[in-house]
Order: sequence, then C-alpha cells, then structure tokens
Amino acid sequence: MNKNTAASGQKTFQIPDEVVSTSTGETARLAASVASTLKPGDVVCLHGDLGAGKTHFVKGVASYFGIDQNMVNSPTFTLIHEYPGDIPVYHFDCYRINDVREALEIGTEDYLYGSGICLIEWAEKIEAIIPEHALHITIGKISESERLFRFKPRPE
Repeated sequence: MNKNTAASGQKTFQIPDEVVSTSTGETARLAASVASTLKPGDVVCLHGDLGAGKTHFVKGVASYFGIDQNMVNSPTFTLIHEYPGDIPVYHFDCYRINDVREALEIGTEDYLYGSGICLIEWAEKIEAIIPEHALHITIGKISESERLFRFKPRPE
C-alpha cells in the first residue's frame, strides 16, 4: 500500500498496488473509492487495450462526483467530454491523437493544470505534457469479466 489516502465519509481509502475486479459493478466501486482520494487539479492516466474497462472506470469516478454515469461515454471522436458536477470532470480519449501538438491545439494544458479532475484514456499518446503528479492506472483484461488494475502512485 502507498500513502495516497483521503477521507471518504468516515472511512479512508488507500490506493493499493493492484486490485482484481470481477465485474463492471466492482470496477465502478473501485473507481469511486479512488475518486474519494482525488481533489481539484488531479490527473488520472488510464492505460490498457481497447475494451479493458477504462470508460467503465471513468463512469465510477464521475458518479462519485455527482455525475450521472449514463451520461459518460468514450469521447473517441470529440477527444474530450466535460462533465459538470461537484467538481468538474474532464474525460479525454487520446486514442486518435497522432502527436502531442494536436492535444496542445485543443487546449489540453488548460485542463491538466485547471481546477477539475482530468481522466485520460490513452495518456501515453500525450505523455510529454502529463503533469508529474498524475496517478497512473493500467488495466489488464484477465477474462471477459475480470480486470487487473495496477496503480502507479502519485509522487508525494
């Protein structure tokens, strides 16, 4: 376990090194627990193959911040979705970005260093502009319903 913790009601969630989720519901609950550690200005980078569960994870985070998870879908063709909530959530999908200049042209840095929470799918495509304080989560597909979440903690 690392030291990234925050209050969630009376409980404190510690981000683990890794977790296995056996359903989309478990993934949403894990994401909400991780969301309880986030604050304005935080960046979460989601890594994993197509169909790994990155968008399901984003739905869980968004739900924690009062956003209807039915409104959350992958912004593959628009690159970013903005979700107003208790804290604004910015959901990026960088799959179609060819180089970091494209991300800069749409104002990505304004979001990365703004007052919302950024969740970035395919973050490796814009690695050069990702803040050092970002939390990295790699999602691996174990089976049709199981996923392995590996967490690289934010620097202290």
